[in-house]
Amino acid sequence: MGEEGLSINKQKKEPVYVEKSSTLRVKIIDSCGMTCVFCHNEGTPVVADNLKRISGDWIGAGPSGRKSIYAMTNGVRFLPGTVEPNEEFANVLVMLRKSLQVDELHLTGGEPTLHPELPEIIRLARSAGYRVCMTSNGENGVRVLLDCAVAGLDRVNFSIFGTTAEELAQVQHEKYRNPQLAERKISALKDSIQIAIRSGVKVSANIVVPDYSHAPRVYRLLDEYSPYISVRLLNSLDDGQPSIDAIRQILADLGAIPIAKYVTAGVSGYRTAYHLPSGRIIYFKEIRPIRLPTICSNCRFNNDTDCQEGYYGVRLYRDRAGGYQVGVCIQRMDLCMPVEEFVKSDLCREIINLRDTEYYQLTQGG
Repeated sequence: MGEEGLSINKQKKEPVYVEKSSTLRVKIIDSCGMTCVFCHNEGTPVVADNLKRISGDWIGAGPSGRKSIYAMTNGVRFLPGTVEPNEEFANVLVMLRKSLQVDELHLTGGEPTLHPELPEIIRLARSAGYRVCMTSNGENGVRVLLDCAVAGLDRVNFSIFGTTAEELAQVQHEKYRNPQLAERKISALKDSIQIAIRSGVKVSANIVVPDYSHAPRVYRLLDEYSPYISVRLLNSLDDGQPSIDAIRQILADLGAIPIAKYVTAGVSGYRTAYHLPSGRIIYFKEIRPIRLPTICSNCRFNNDTDCQEGYYGVRLYRDRAGGYQVGVCIQRMDLCMPVEEFVKSDLCREIINLRDTEYYQLTQGG
């Protein structure tokens, strides 16, 4: 865990808990059985739609129905490959753990549960000194989550895109707005959540809210899922301010009262905890305007409207040529560099300095 401190939000009076960023995200596979219309696919093109294309000629949506909302504009130069749980990957993880002073590995995709060697990846990461977490849509969890728990998986953030077939279909590509298919996906998700809970894995539910028309999804999510599952509302990066406004309106409709903020020093993501009249706690995960002082200074997206994620943290990719690439922005994938180059770079030092400086400012500097 990152080092933690406490400061006070003098304007709203709720406590602000601060910890240092300690997470490395790694895209372990590109495959996914969902076609969510707001997917950023960790900044990389959808492989199935771009195998015959070359860098700079990517498409953001193709025959698969999947979408990668930034791929046509972010300058990405590679197609992602599948991570292999071998000595090379172990060495990369150790190199980044020492260079960045991180101790949590967050597995992403695509859909991580579709990786044929997911438990082996978790074991390897644990051996390399990481606590291992994962974001999943649950479509394949029943087959693998028990083995993942045995391997040492700590937490799963389940992405819940609907509680009914109609809701799920609403945020999928039009070719896949099939009620029967959607119902199977929802059933698989519910079974995956139960397997994770029974296996002793911590569980949270993430729900992206593109606009206020999705409010019924949130209400049903709270009704249908156990209060022991942590629920987090996420704004859609592709929908901007209307998505943020929708979440705030939903919280107001629910009579939610803010009780605490959880800030991760050195990255843009933070959460506000709200207390509902029922006694349940719900979280709104937001983006702070955090930028890397040097690398972001001359970026064309560095303004209040175009920079949608800010500096969110370090991401690791394996490219289809077999090399490992480190990225710091899904809107600026042209900034990716080979891992060996990254650990010796000014960018690596800038990331650490930002984290340490902001932690001091948030906890001691006022």
